[in-house]
Amino acid sequence: MSSIYLVSANDWVGIIFRLCLALLVGAIIGLDRELRHKSAGLRTHMLVSLGSAIFVIISLQVGTEDTYQNELSRVIQGIAAGVGFLGGGVILREGQHDAMSAEVRGLTSAAAIWVAAALGIAAGCGLWQLAISGAVLSWLVLSLFKKLEKIEKSRTKRSE
Repeated sequence: MSSIYLVSANDWVGIIFRLCLALLVGAIIGLDRELRHKSAGLRTHMLVSLGSAIFVIISLQVGTEDTYQNELSRVIQGIAAGVGFLGGGVILREGQHDAMSAEVRGLTSAAAIWVAAALGIAAGCGLWQLAISGAVLSWLVLSLFKKLEKIEKSRTKRSE
């Protein structure tokens, strides 16, 4: 990682840009989840992405040029582990509607939260091209592939 991505505590424009970018990429994913009435919606995804960006910015500001890569690596590992617990909660919450069913629910929402965290990390690092590209690709997966799944299910039902 180049020192270009380090952010000074006095660079309020850069910090605000990164935080707003994190909110934007979280919103792109969260809006799809909100429109589908999932337990983790718009605000959840925006907050996960924003929180991830804040943790990253903190590590970039506190670290020195010699140590920031190790510190950033530890922060990213912590975010990934913490968000895994949040995703697990989404899976359990969505699966509790029908406790007798063997069907697992909420995996896509949990994965979307995980991606929102990763996009927040990218935004926090100042990697705006990666953050925006990842958000658009995530939205395509969530919207386009849901339509393809519905088409395949209806085609399968007709052939039975």
